[in-house]
Amino acid sequence: MQWHHRINQIFSIGLLLLAVGCGDPEAKSKEIYDTAQFEEQQRNFKHARQLYERILKEYPETETAKQAETRLKDIEGK
Repeated sequence: MQWHHRINQIFSIGLLLLAVGCGDPEAKSKEIYDTAQFEEQQRNFKHARQLYERILKEYPETETAKQAETRLKDIEGK
């Protein structure tokens, strides 16, 4: 493999990682929220709580964070 082909591969991988890392916070928080909802349905409240708390910590300014806060209150004590 020629060196310039290898450099192009490394550059492409870097761009991909950058694109993934700079995604939409609302979309990312929604993915976590959906997983937390699934965990609730499976009655795995401990993991659901962890996921809701993660949303509040990592994405506090999103609409999803408001929903996560409500869900945390709803599952309190479960």
